[in-house]
Amino acid sequence: MIRVAVDAMGGDHAPEAPVRGAIEAVTENEQLRIILLGDEPAIRSIIGTLHYPEDRVTVQHCTERIEMAEPPVAAIQKKKDSSIVRGMMMLRRGEADAFVSAGSTGAVLVGGQVLVGRIRGVERPPLGALMPTEKGMSLLIDCGANVDARPAWLLQFAEMGSIYVEHALGIPHPTVGILNIGAEEEKGNALVKETIPLLKECGSINFIGSVEARDIPAGAADVIVTDAFSGNIVMKMYEGTATTIYRIAKNGLKKSVPGMLGGLLAKGTLKKALKDFDASKYGGAPLLGLKGLVVKAHGSSQDTEFRIAVNQCGIFYRENINGLIKERMEAESAKIRALKQNGN
Repeated sequence: MIRVAVDAMGGDHAPEAPVRGAIEAVTENEQLRIILLGDEPAIRSIIGTLHYPEDRVTVQHCTERIEMAEPPVAAIQKKKDSSIVRGMMMLRRGEADAFVSAGSTGAVLVGGQVLVGRIRGVERPPLGALMPTEKGMSLLIDCGANVDARPAWLLQFAEMGSIYVEHALGIPHPTVGILNIGAEEEKGNALVKETIPLLKECGSINFIGSVEARDIPAGAADVIVTDAFSGNIVMKMYEGTATTIYRIAKNGLKKSVPGMLGGLLAKGTLKKALKDFDASKYGGAPLLGLKGLVVKAHGSSQDTEFRIAVNQCGIFYRENINGLIKERMEAESAKIRALKQNGN
């Protein structure tokens, strides 16, 4: 049984969306147990209208709530009875196997590092978001945790991302590309230029070189490595593209009778195609490299996104992705320590 703590108070549509999404997940997946954290009366007013396995759903009342605009560090320190802090502490104490939140990104990132803690050897935990492509999905890492990154961090992002994609998505020896402004090695900023040699020398990843943003939708690589500043821009561009294209196509088809007739025939196919390219349908972004699984859902997530994010936790846990990352990072850390001891 996989125990998932869900922040019922996080996100634009809380508590309705996280509660309903979590209930949908536990109803369809018998391996899940859900702990809903937040305002108990509000949560119970929602679940009281739903049919669900009551023996696998519990509610824990939290008296505080971390708002989006609050300074993350201060909020984590002061609001000990908030749903975010309570969820992180449950993870730390082994009372939950995963934590899902669509609340303050800053608070989730700070809480993950301070309360849950990093795996030994991991310098900075990155957020990895699954992005739809023509070939299926690619992992964009980092997409929101480390705006200012270092080459050694990007190397670790590539290693952790490869483990995630191989075991969560079932893609053997996934390809890794670094986000760049051109395919040539001489292009890019200082961070990219310094990172490329590290990626080329890493024998545990399948590095294929630089990838331009325009090539991501075509599935240029299974893992796209970047700093969070660039990654977040790419992710948010993705989020607006499908809706905008659908709206433009819809308005264009209305301008003539043949267009309207063709639009009626193509409506279902077009809508499905654009829906498949909607990044939000792939759930949340795991914060990789922590001692426990923390999944950050988008602030605007609806029921479906929460359901997918909770189910993601089941896959992550069953495939022992945290254990595999821990094994890899600790081995790398031991290697570095040995080199330093030998004077290299």
